[in-house]
Amino acid sequence: MTIAAAVIQAFTPTGVLRASINLGNPILAHADAATGAPGGVSVDLARAFAQRLGVALELVVFDAAGKSVDAVGNEQADIGFFAIDPLRGAHIAFTAPYVLIEGSYLVREDSPLQHNDQVDASGLRVVVGKGSAYDLYLSRELKNAQILRAPTSPTVVQTFLDAHADVAAGVKQQLEADSRARAGLRLLPGRFMVIQQAMGSPKSRGPEAAQVLRGFVEEMKASGFVAQALKRHGIEGAGVAPAAH
Repeated sequence: MTIAAAVIQAFTPTGVLRASINLGNPILAHADAATGAPGGVSVDLARAFAQRLGVALELVVFDAAGKSVDAVGNEQADIGFFAIDPLRGAHIAFTAPYVLIEGSYLVREDSPLQHNDQVDASGLRVVVGKGSAYDLYLSRELKNAQILRAPTSPTVVQTFLDAHADVAAGVKQQLEADSRARAGLRLLPGRFMVIQQAMGSPKSRGPEAAQVLRGFVEEMKASGFVAQALKRHGIEGAGVAPAAH
């Protein structure tokens, strides 16, 4: 795939490709325990895209989805990795999804809640990560329950415990890990939503740049790159999204 010089320039106005990385979603990115360096599926994709453009890569790292989205929306970064959401689409051109992730609810062992459809009830308080895809989705969908916002997705369960809230909502894998680390917690069966994780760039970079990024994501899915990255990083419960039509 030959990329026009004007498109490369559109992606790299500072001379390097700045990729916004969200460490708040453990399925997509994490900090190396020994070095602190970011790694994960999104970092692998960022490196591959920088190589495709023939430019240097600069990782712009955040601890929460909302901050990562803002960096791209405000053009402090050139590409990013987010859940597709109409609110975010105002300033960001999304690709089709490359990974699908389940969103789940967590409650205390002694909670009367047994099913996802019981969560939206008056008097119940649900904790989500501020600005996360779950926050955006549940802010639209929950009509009766009250939403409390933790600073980041990894702090949702601690906030849930500290606030004596009724439900924690987030990435299924993160909640499963938290429930294993703390006694007296359980996940409600099933999922309340499926997150479509995509790449995105500022809409101001133009339709040609957006099309190149869309094509790159489709190629990475079709070639097995995304599947191999998920396996390499030990990610379970997230699947490669189907090809876009």
